[in-house]
Amino acid sequence: MSKEAPTSQDLEALILEAIDAAKKADAFLNNSPDEIYIYPLTKRPFFPGMAAPIVIEPGPLYEALKIIAQSEHKYVGLMLTRTDITDIYKVTFDQLYNVGVLARILRIIPMDAGGAQVVLSMEKRFNFIEQVADPIQLKARVRICEEIPAENEMTKAYSISIISMIKDLLKLNPLYKEELQIFLGHSDFTEPGKLADYAVALTTASKEELQSILETIDIQKRLERTLELLKKEHDISALQQSITQKIDAAVAKTQKDFFLREQLKAIKKELGLEKEEKILDREKFEARLKERKVPPDALTVIQDEMAKLNVLEMHSAEYGVVRNYLDWLTIIPWGINSEECHDLVHAEAVLNEDHYGLEDIKERILEFISVGKLTGGVKGSIICLVGPPGVGKTSIGKSIARALNRKFFRFSVGGMRDEAEIKGHRRTYVGAMPGKLIQALKYCKTMNPVIMLDEVDKMGSSYQGDPASALLEVLDPEQNCEFLDHYLDVRVDLSNVLFIVTANVLDTIPSPLRDRMDILRLSGYIQEEKIEIANKYLIPRNRKAMGLKPNQITFTKGAISSLITGYAREAGVRNLENEIKRIMRKVAVQVVKEGEKPTKHSLNEKNLITYLGKPKHTSDRFYEQTPVGVCTGLAWTALGGATLYVEAIKVPSDKTEMKLTGQAGAVMKESSEIAWSYLHGALQKYAPGYKFFEKTAVHVHMPEGATPKDGPSAGVTITTALTSLLTGIPVIEDLGMTGELTLTGRVLAIGGVKEKFVAAKRSGLKKIIMPMDNLPDYEKLPDYLKKGLKVYFVDHYDDVFKLAFP
Repeated sequence: MSKEAPTSQDLEALILEAIDAAKKADAFLNNSPDEIYIYPLTKRPFFPGMAAPIVIEPGPLYEALKIIAQSEHKYVGLMLTRTDITDIYKVTFDQLYNVGVLARILRIIPMDAGGAQVVLSMEKRFNFIEQVADPIQLKARVRICEEIPAENEMTKAYSISIISMIKDLLKLNPLYKEELQIFLGHSDFTEPGKLADYAVALTTASKEELQSILETIDIQKRLERTLELLKKEHDISALQQSITQKIDAAVAKTQKDFFLREQLKAIKKELGLEKEEKILDREKFEARLKERKVPPDALTVIQDEMAKLNVLEMHSAEYGVVRNYLDWLTIIPWGINSEECHDLVHAEAVLNEDHYGLEDIKERILEFISVGKLTGGVKGSIICLVGPPGVGKTSIGKSIARALNRKFFRFSVGGMRDEAEIKGHRRTYVGAMPGKLIQALKYCKTMNPVIMLDEVDKMGSSYQGDPASALLEVLDPEQNCEFLDHYLDVRVDLSNVLFIVTANVLDTIPSPLRDRMDILRLSGYIQEEKIEIANKYLIPRNRKAMGLKPNQITFTKGAISSLITGYAREAGVRNLENEIKRIMRKVAVQVVKEGEKPTKHSLNEKNLITYLGKPKHTSDRFYEQTPVGVCTGLAWTALGGATLYVEAIKVPSDKTEMKLTGQAGAVMKESSEIAWSYLHGALQKYAPGYKFFEKTAVHVHMPEGATPKDGPSAGVTITTALTSLLTGIPVIEDLGMTGELTLTGRVLAIGGVKEKFVAAKRSGLKKIIMPMDNLPDYEKLPDYLKKGLKVYFVDHYDDVFKLAFP
């Protein structure tokens, strides 16, 4: 393997030797052989008149070099490869350009590691004719290219232009200045071809462009192409110099500004007009401490850190770490509390102003405030607001803070996977900072804010820790009085903070965390409540946001009712607000088009479809008349309550079996098996004279199969559907039921009572069957939710059968 490397010999001696060799070129060339060894070049070609060193490592080429050195002429051919090749011993003549340069060996300098450094004098161009077989190295038959002298005005003009361009180039880039001066001192440029060859060798042109010059035998064309490359090189050097000057100027200005600032700082310090940054930092921290009542253990840490800060150099890395630590320690509002308002009249007015309905939630909050008034402050409780999206959990938290006259801070823990978000990073890490709770104290500037942890049911865990476990200390009134943040590493009292937690479901919250919370359920709104919320809050607020006036758009009660039933049937009011915004945007377009005389736009049931298109929902009820084998159940979902139809059909089969579909969960599948077994065992009680689905396969399905369903409360519903299918008698109209069934026929209590009543009202059911154990839950329901519903409480399936099949 060989590579081109710069010579270690004196530059001037090499060039003088190359010039002497060039003067004797004609004598050598008269006796030069037509068969020569070829050395492939991979980077760029050489030109006649140059001297260059090449390092040749041990190998076939080194062996060929020994043969050449012993010959009379000592010639080797240099040819450029067409592509970049790493192993030159695998090069073929197809991979080489046809024109190369004939070089004569001037000196061979053996190297200690093997191989040799060879100094070559480039003499003439040659054309490749054909390959000559040789066992050692590439060998070829070549023909020397004789240059035809071209002494005329044009070549003279080109030569002068090239010399002028070289001088300009040297002013910009003195890279070849020494070499050029030696060459100019020992050469005359009476031959324009040599001038072109030397000039083009000064450039940084690509190997393809240089090879093109080498292949140009015509002197005038060679001069022309050389001048083009020199011009391009001149432009690049000028641009490079311009960039360098700009950078130098910018650096010089920066250095000048730095020295001037340092001098100004020194002058001000001498005159007493300014203090050192370290002194300013210390005075700032001390001023903060005077405004706060810092606990003794925290004060000890602060004083130790202040002493450390005094002895550290300002430019050291540790100074910044200690300064940031002191900044956090002193900015915490130690001993600063907002003055609480325990006025129940004010609190009730705030809650009613911000929210309609939710009477049980408001009552619980007023109880909470009353206890705080008697005990001297609201502390030691963690409120958890659970309910479907859009029912106002976050806004209730803001209202509580406003009613208590406390600062409010909210952050979402949904998707949080890093424990350090809660408890902070250790100070040894780069970019370490305290957790969100300490940041909340800094933001609120009091030790008793209202902090809301949103979406606590959506926390994750990873190799970085479990945030839910980290919250156990935060949300425990017995422990959070000594909360330890990893960054601060001093105890912080969070017992005066009122924590409000929100979640859509409780199932995904770890049980130890759930036990620390006072859970308040927001079940959603029925239609009457949504109409009032739309009239009192949503329409006025969004009308103002859209820039509309009250006389430009109005909604009739029928329009709002149709909007709720047809387009926004979810438990909350978020979709309802989005649909109202959508209507108002369309009205805003019409108002702008009408100009100065806009007409009044009144929304009613008839023209609602022109703004919103066809209704998204028609009815929750699939059947006007209940067919045989169908029963209506009531279900709880994360989005509120819903009606759940259970459909059953039978088909002939070799064996009696039941199949359940509709994306039912494991618990619901067990409920269906219990219903199947219970009905089979009590067949003579409910269907005397009937055979239990003999040679019949029963298929039980729950519509809306894309929605997952689970839970035990569909037990009585599945049993009733199977009984209807077996007897051929339909269930009475407008009846819904819910309850867990045991193998002995007992009907057990279920959850989500309020949500299920909301779903029953929405679906237009008139009669509801519920477990007797849920009677206390029923009595807690507001009167408007009970109105229009006849409720039957049962403790055994016998009672269900009598009501469903009178």
